[in-house]
Amino acid sequence: MAHLDIYDTTLRDGSQGEGINFSLQDKLMITQKLDDLGFDFIEGGFAVSNQKDSEYFQRVADMDLRHAKICAFGMTRKKQIAAEDDGGLIALRDSKAPVCTVVGKTWDLHVTEVLRIDEAENLAMIRDSVAYLRAEGRRVIYDAEHYFDGYANNPEFALKTIQAASEAGAELVCLCDTNGGALPEQVAIAVQAAKEAIEAPVGIHCHNDSELAVANTLIAVDSGAVQIQGTINGIGERCGNADLISTVANLVLKKGHEALNEGAVAHLTELSRYVYELSNMNFRSTQPFVGSSAFAHKGGMHVHAVNRLASSYEHITPETVGNTRKILVSELSGRSNIVAKTTKYKLDQDSQLMAAILKRVEEMEYVGYQFEAAEASFDLLIKKVAQTYTPKFDRIHYRVNVETDEKHNPETEATVKLKVNGDIEHVVAEGDGPVNALDNAIRKALVPAYPALAQMQLVDYKVRVINSTEGTAARVRVVIESKDDKDVWSTIGVSENIIEASWLALVDSVEYKLYKDAGEFDFAKD
Repeated sequence: MAHLDIYDTTLRDGSQGEGINFSLQDKLMITQKLDDLGFDFIEGGFAVSNQKDSEYFQRVADMDLRHAKICAFGMTRKKQIAAEDDGGLIALRDSKAPVCTVVGKTWDLHVTEVLRIDEAENLAMIRDSVAYLRAEGRRVIYDAEHYFDGYANNPEFALKTIQAASEAGAELVCLCDTNGGALPEQVAIAVQAAKEAIEAPVGIHCHNDSELAVANTLIAVDSGAVQIQGTINGIGERCGNADLISTVANLVLKKGHEALNEGAVAHLTELSRYVYELSNMNFRSTQPFVGSSAFAHKGGMHVHAVNRLASSYEHITPETVGNTRKILVSELSGRSNIVAKTTKYKLDQDSQLMAAILKRVEEMEYVGYQFEAAEASFDLLIKKVAQTYTPKFDRIHYRVNVETDEKHNPETEATVKLKVNGDIEHVVAEGDGPVNALDNAIRKALVPAYPALAQMQLVDYKVRVINSTEGTAARVRVVIESKDDKDVWSTIGVSENIIEASWLALVDSVEYKLYKDAGEFDFAKD
C-alpha cells in the first residue's frame, strides 16, 4: 500500500469551530506535537488574518521541525487585480511558510452569484495566483473549494478549474467537500474524474455535516487521493472536519497504508487528549479509537467473552492506539465484570471477595451510585471491601459559607478541619463556588503533607438529581473528573445534600491520587 501524506489543519480550519480559540503558544505547542509524530503538513493559519497568525509564521520559522512542512493559507487574487499587487498573495509570499495553500472557486454558482465574474476571469485568478507563488519559490497546494458541489452541478467547469491550478504549477490539488454534504459514491466518482483530468496528484478535504467526513475520506483514498486533510478530533466550523485520529487509524490499521512516523498510531489517544486540553474542550468519551468508552464493556455476557477472547468484542486491541480496555461495573454486570475489573489487582479470583464486591456495588447503586462513570471510586471501593484501605486523612468537620457583598456579588468561603498524619489542619479558603472553595481548602490542608496534590486539577463537575419525585429533598449524584500530569480519573458522591455529595467525590479524588502515586493499589490483604 502507498504512503499517504497527512495534512493537519487543526490550527486553521479547526480553530474556526465554535468556542475554540488557540493562543499563540497553544499553536506552537500543537505544531511541535504534530511534528514529533510525523505529520507531513501543518496549516498554521491565514497569512493575512490577524496579528496572532502573522506572529505564528514568524515564530514557527525558527522552530527546529524535523519532518512537517508549515503551510500558510490564503485565497486566489481578487478579481481584476494583478497577482503581484494582491495583498493576500503578498502576505502568503512574506509569511516565511515553505508551502502556500491557495483556495479558489470550483462551483460555478459561486463564480456567477458570489464573485459576480465570468468563468474566464475565475480561471485566470486561479492560474495567476498559483503561478505567482511558484515564481516566488513557494510550493503550492491548491484547495478546490466546493469541488463536489461544483462537479455535481457543472462537471466540465469544475474540472477546468483544477486543470488551471495543475497547469500553473500546483504540486497537489485538494478536492474539498466544503459543505460536508457529499455521499461516498459521489466522492468516488468525482475523485476519479479529477485524477483523469489533471497531472497533479489529488488530496481530499471533507467536512462532517452529514457525518460522513471520515467515510468520504477513506473512499477518496480508495479512489486515488494521496493526501488527507483534516483536524485532530474533527474540530472545525459547523459540524467539524474529518477527524484525523479515526482517519489515520483506519488507513493504517484497517487498510494497510503507511502514514506518519513508525509507531505514531500508538500515540493517537495521547494526541487526541492533548489537543482537547489545549482547546479547553472536554474529552468525548464515545469517540472512536481514543475515547474513554471506546473499549468499555458493561454487559456480563460481553465481559465474559472479552475475558476469553478480547477480539470477540473489540475490533482492535486498545493499546494499538494508546488506549486501554475498561470494564464497567453496575448492578447489571455479574461476576464476570468483577473478575475482569479486578484482574489487574492480582486478587487471584477470590470468589468470596468477588461476591462481597458485587454485593457492595448492588447496595450502593440502589442508593444512587453508578461506578461505570467513576472508576477511581470503584478502585477505592475494592480496597474498602478487601479491608486494605486506610484513609490518608480524616475529616473532623467542614463548613461552607456563601454570602453576597455590597454589590450583590456572591462570595464563597470554605473551612475544613482535618486530621493528617496525627496533626490537626484547620484552614480556610475561598473559591468561585462551594465546590471550588472546598477543593481549595482540602488541598491547602493536605499539600504540606502531600506535595504532589499541587499538580492535581479538577477538570469537570457534573450533578444529577436521582429521585426527582422527592423535590428539593431528592438525592443527588455528583461526578468529578480530575487529572494530573499523567492520568485522568473520575469519582462519585451521592447524598441528599449537594455539598456533601461533592465532598464525598472530592475526597475520593484526593485519596485516589495519593494511593495511585504511592503505588498502593495492591489489594492483597495484609
